[in-house]
Amino acid sequence: MIDLTIADDVATIALVAPAKLNALDERALAELDAAYEAAEVAGVRALVLRGEGRAFCAGRDISGVDPRDDDVLGYLGGLVTPLLQRMARFPAPTFAVAHGACLGVGLGLLIATDVVYVAESAKIGSPFAALGATLDSGGHALFLDRLGAHKTLDLIYTGRLMSGAEAVSSGLFSRVFPDDEVVQATTDAAATAARGATAAFLASKELIARIRDERLALWDAVGIENAAQAALCDTDDYREGFAAFQEKRKPEFRGR
Repeated sequence: MIDLTIADDVATIALVAPAKLNALDERALAELDAAYEAAEVAGVRALVLRGEGRAFCAGRDISGVDPRDDDVLGYLGGLVTPLLQRMARFPAPTFAVAHGACLGVGLGLLIATDVVYVAESAKIGSPFAALGATLDSGGHALFLDRLGAHKTLDLIYTGRLMSGAEAVSSGLFSRVFPDDEVVQATTDAAATAARGATAAFLASKELIARIRDERLALWDAVGIENAAQAALCDTDDYREGFAAFQEKRKPEFRGR
């Protein structure tokens, strides 16, 4: 169900259940969590998340769920949320390939990833009105922040799905690519990041999370930026970057 490969300091995690559009049950969530833990232990300098087949991830696998005794809080609060938090805290730049259905928990996986490249075929939104359910896995927060209340509720009430191009133009994710180019574009971006100053990238990742989560004002944000920059002065990459600039050569960063 979940495949992890590591090469050249880049981990690639693939959701491999194309027959069910990579929908995730409890076992698959546990395997995905274990894959992120293994990639972290391996000390990779970038990570790519993608799905096999026609879709990235259609959300929760409800094929065997009886709504009369469904432990939805155990599934979401006990399994999904801790996984998304692990993903968001991953100590390296993370990238995701979004194509086909990206719904529910699948959308949450994208929200918890640093950079999302989107295929033109992507379908993003909240189709849960047909199930009598609501958007989960961080979808409300993302849509409200990027789209505003009116567009968010329009998507929820109507169940309309956005295309990849619309999702990117609305500010949900990073860039849109033709379907036959998006995997390579994402892989190339991750490889570039893995060769870069990943200690500095991680500092920026942490800064952005703090500014977002703590709703920091401008000068408070500047203060923590200053502290982060001062801490980076003690890294090998910082010294290498300065030396390379002064010697007019390409830097050789090692992520430390």
